[in-house]
Amino acid sequence: MWVFGYGSLMWKPGFPLAERRMARLMGYARTFCMRSIHHRGTPERPGLVLALDATEKAWCDGIALRVSPGHEDETLAYLRERELISAAYLERRLPIVLEGGGEVEALCYVVDADHVQYCGGLDLEEQARIIAGAEGGMGPNDEYLINTVTHLDEMGIHDPDLQWLVRRVRNYHQVP
Repeated sequence: MWVFGYGSLMWKPGFPLAERRMARLMGYARTFCMRSIHHRGTPERPGLVLALDATEKAWCDGIALRVSPGHEDETLAYLRERELISAAYLERRLPIVLEGGGEVEALCYVVDADHVQYCGGLDLEEQARIIAGAEGGMGPNDEYLINTVTHLDEMGIHDPDLQWLVRRVRNYHQVP
């Protein structure tokens, strides 16, 4: 069983891994297009989390996580509890291309553009303002952003929008 990680699953999968490989998912973009009312915000002050947003001619580079054999059922239950907390994500099995060649089917959590938490199309300044001020059950929203960008950088994945957001959010907090 493979799982595609593009945000917090890259740095906090929470299940036993047999293998990690760089991978690419075609037809989706990694964007802050989902309001978080549980993990990185509250219903009164929603934060933003990344989601895979269906986008023609786009792709998302991330990590293919192969679940340790024998842990598939418990991992699926764990991921459903973690990712489907408000039904804003849709669980899909999609083909991903592994670095070095080959394609596998992976469990992917993509945003439901018809869900009330979907907020695609926010400009970067609005995203920064929201991220700088939100906090939820898993911690501050800016921590999520910074952890994700740090791991993308370590993997050699350059995302100019996310890097701009880190700089802008730090300005909001007046952190050097």
